[in-house]
Order: sequence, then C-alpha cells, then structure tokens
Amino acid sequence: MLDGCTPWPHVFAERYRAAGHWRGHTLDDLLRGCALRYGPRTALVQGDTRLTYGQLNRRVERMAAGFRLRGLRPGQRVVVQLPNVPELVITAFALMRAGTIPVFCPVTHREPQVSHAARVTEAAGYVGPSVHDGFDHRGLAADIAARWPFLRRVFSYEPPGTASPYGGLATDASGCHYFPLASVDAPPDRPLVRSADEVAFFLLAADTTDTPRLVPRTHDDYACQARAAAEAAALAEDDVYLAAPSAEFTLTLGCPGIIGTLMAGGTVVQAETGTPAECLTLIERERVTHASLAPADARHWLRELPANGADLGSLRLVQLGVGPAEGATAEELGTASACRVQRVQAMPEGPLILTSASEPHGRPLSPDDEVRIVDAEGKGVPEGEPGELLVRGPYTVRGYYRAPDLDARSFTDDGYFRTGVVARLTPGRDEGHRSVSGI
Repeated sequence: MLDGCTPWPHVFAERYRAAGHWRGHTLDDLLRGCALRYGPRTALVQGDTRLTYGQLNRRVERMAAGFRLRGLRPGQRVVVQLPNVPELVITAFALMRAGTIPVFCPVTHREPQVSHAARVTEAAGYVGPSVHDGFDHRGLAADIAARWPFLRRVFSYEPPGTASPYGGLATDASGCHYFPLASVDAPPDRPLVRSADEVAFFLLAADTTDTPRLVPRTHDDYACQARAAAEAAALAEDDVYLAAPSAEFTLTLGCPGIIGTLMAGGTVVQAETGTPAECLTLIERERVTHASLAPADARHWLRELPANGADLGSLRLVQLGVGPAEGATAEELGTASACRVQRVQAMPEGPLILTSASEPHGRPLSPDDEVRIVDAEGKGVPEGEPGELLVRGPYTVRGYYRAPDLDARSFTDDGYFRTGVVARLTPGRDEGHRSVSGI
C-alpha cells in the first residue's frame, strides 16, 4: 500500500479474498482480459468514434508505453482533468498500466482544488485539455508547475481536428515539459508486475472548502464495487451504458458506470454535453439499456421527453443519484420512461446503497458491508431510530491520503467510515436481514 494510505487489516483482507470480493486482478489487467474475450465487440462510443475492445486495449498499451517513454515512472501520481471523451478512459487505463496512479479531478475544478490535489499527491504529471469551455487548463497546469517542482510533465488534450493553440513539444522556464496527448504513443513493452492491493487511483471527495479529501481506491476494492454494482443493475455483455458528463463522476465511473460496463463486456456510450436532447437521441440511436443521472438532470429529462419523441424502448434502468426531493422525481421518471429507476447513494469513499424509486430503504451493495447507526456520541441507536450511518466493508476505504487529523474525525478506531448521512435501520424483507432507510 502506498505510504500515506491506511490498509485494510490483514484479517479483513483475508476474509474479503476468501469470500471472492477481492480476486487479485488489476483494473488494467481486467481490461486486457476483456480484450481477449470480447475483442471485436464495441467497447466505447462517442460521436463518430467507435472502439472495439481490441482497439481500446491496443490504444491503452501504446499510450502506456508512451507515458513511460516520456519519463513517467511506476508509483508516481498524475492529475487527470479531462472532459467526457474517449481519451479519459484510454488515459486512465494507460496510466494504470504504466504503473502510475491517476488523480481524478472533475474538469470543472479550478486552481484551489487542482493545486491541492497536485501538492498532496506530489503529482509528477498533469493530463487535461488545453482549453475547455473557455478556461485555460494548460495555463493552470503551468501555474501549478511553477510552484511545485515535482510536476514536470503536462499532457494537453485537443479535440479531434483541433490544432493546439500552444504548438507542439515545449519546455518552460521552470523546467516543465509539455506534450500533446495525441503524441503519447510508443510500441508496447514488457508488462509490469503489480499487486491488486496497490492504489489504482485517487478520487476527490466533496468538501465545503477548497481542499478536497483525497480517496485512495485499490484495484481489488474498486473491481469489487464495479462488479457487484453491475450485478445489482443486471448489466451484462449485451448491454449499453450511457455515461453523461453532467452526472456525478463517482456514479458514472464505477456504480457500475464505465468500469463496471467494460468489466461486463458491455458498451459505454459517452455523451459529449449531457443535455437531455443529446442523451435521449443517443438512447434511441445506440439502443442504450442503462443510464445514470443527477436529480436535476432527471427533471430536465422530464421536461424534454414530451416534445422529444425519442424511442426509449431499449432503456431498462436509470440510476438516479441521491439528492433533494429525488424520490418523487424518480417515480415520475420511471413512469415517463417506462423503465426501472434505481436511486443510488454513492460516495467516493466507497459506501454504495441502492434503493428502488418507490421505496425509501435499501441495502448496502455487498453482503460483507457492515452497518451501524449511531447518535452524536457515537453510541448505537435502537432499530428504527435515526442517526449517522457508519459503514465498513470490502470496497469502503479505511482512511484518506496523508490526512491523519481528518482520519481521526472521519473513521472510528475499528475502521468504520463516518458517512455523515442520516439514516435508520429497518427490518428487511428477508428474514435475518435489515435495510437502511431515510437516506
């Protein structure tokens, strides 16, 4: 485990392996296996770009070799701040295959959050657009590189057919090297040998300040989450998942999201803007079966549906992130789209609770998720009484990265994550099981 991360205690790690939750495969190795199994099947779609599993894996192989050729080394961290384009998926897997660790930052984040993530992780590189929605991301990276001497490689993404306003290769006065992302390509070399209990990537947890919490996710724990979420969503190799950029990144990445869909052999369709008109058109054109939405987006869909006229007959499941008054929106969306709506409480730290549109309660994703409801003093409350939801399990982290003071406030001594979510335990439908409600 990377220095600054809190590992699962040995007894828990062995339990999760024995139960089959952790299977010892890195995420990029899982993609390699899918390329062998599903080679000619379509893996990734955006606009006119269509990549089979074989093509996606080859792009990942060559980009990984290109990153190594340009000086990135195993164990180094790289900030990734890309829009919802195929290069986001390719870059993420390529960095993991090169042995480096992506630090995912939403493309909407600005200097305070990105600089904090780069500083805490001592990021050696940055991957982002030159300019996106009028914002100068390359300039942001240059400003960070001027302050922090460890950031010495910036890789700039340009949309297809667009010339970089900054030209090609360059080195600035601070010694930072700049490369077009499209130039990161080299013949594949010998695969690295790595352990699945290593950190695969970092997610940023929301905060009320400009210093987001860095969440280390391992290959084993995230594969467990994505696989279990795909099973809960009944997502299989013939299914098509719509990844809309306006939905929360945690939801679209692995709940089951992009990674869960690829692990299942399905097809990921990336929406460029995430507008209701674009998404509904893609559902009809690509025969989308699964999609994820934020509650606000669902309300926009409801306004667009009557006039749009798109054929949504292929759509079986819409996942709706938990938000204010999303219960009524979920039921209305299910009726309007004639598909099942699944409400999802997802957090970067790992706890994932799924409920139906009409019921306010659900169960954590894994049978080995352990749940407590406690009062303000940390004492358990009776069944049915509200309190704070505490969770530990095979895909819930045990601590943030390099944040011992925050860990002391956010995790109990015996490893439960304090979610901050108010919930209650209620009797489950099956004898001997309990559900979580009130979220």
